[in-house]
Amino acid sequence: QVQLVESGGGLVQAGDSLRLFCAASGRTLSNYAMGWFRQAPGKEREFVASIRWSTGSPFYADAVKGRFTISISRDNTKLTVHLQMNSLKPEDTALYYCAAALKPGMPRYRNEYDYWGRGTQVTVSS
Repeated sequence: QVQLVESGGGLVQAGDSLRLFCAASGRTLSNYAMGWFRQAPGKEREFVASIRWSTGSPFYADAVKGRFTISISRDNTKLTVHLQMNSLKPEDTALYYCAAALKPGMPRYRNEYDYWGRGTQVTVSS
């Protein structure tokens, strides 16, 4: 089992920055890819970014490329996935989910991920 807990969401204005955190625990995570997804009201859950623990290589959706940065950190037994979001736009408003996938490569589809957090809300006002 893998447990994922997101935090860092909030209400900001367009152009502001926000940093999301995902605390990961459970099984050995070195074999997993970690991803961020988001879901706006009435829309499908969409891929935002992913990274592998083993390589640190990131992958981004076109909509956030150049504005968002995914990274990972390890502090003793505490593992955290970060999502730095800059130049936020109203269309970035959504519930943001952290997810973990055992699948090799850089998975970017919802059904490729095995574990999910409960989400953290990001609201960007214009």
